[in-house]
Amino acid sequence: MSDDGSVDALTGSRSEEFFSFAMGEFTAEFPRDRLYATNHMWASESSTGVWRFGLTAYAVRLLQDVYFLDWEVEPPAVIALREQIGSIESKKAESDLYSPVAGSLSKINELTIDDPSLINADAYQDGWLIEIATTDVERLLDPDAYAEHLVDAWQVAQRTIKGQANH
Repeated sequence: MSDDGSVDALTGSRSEEFFSFAMGEFTAEFPRDRLYATNHMWASESSTGVWRFGLTAYAVRLLQDVYFLDWEVEPPAVIALREQIGSIESKKAESDLYSPVAGSLSKINELTIDDPSLINADAYQDGWLIEIATTDVERLLDPDAYAEHLVDAWQVAQRTIKGQANH
């Protein structure tokens, strides 16, 4: 693995289930059984036409130690693509959360509101954020396309991190 953010397949049987991405000295893992949004959310169909979304390992690594989550919308609510739906606070940053697709917000994970550290501990299972009923999934990326997106996103993140360190 290299520090340039190159994508490496994991060895063994996990290579078919996950792909990895080097973020400096840290390697983030991403399940191949999901789709991904460019705003670093994963998507998995929880029932027909209803998609569960959570933060990817990339987002969790950049945020580090999530300790507060707040939602500006409550289900059921019609939401537009890229509409601000909430905010998240962590050790490293405070960020707004935007809808990765257009649709109808059908559920919020109450467990992550009560204990936002679940996002850090189990981002791809118990740490999910919301469910959206949508047909707007063609804009989501397959794992390989998301891996390519990460290369560019990591370059931008490194410039931002280095810029903050120089102030």
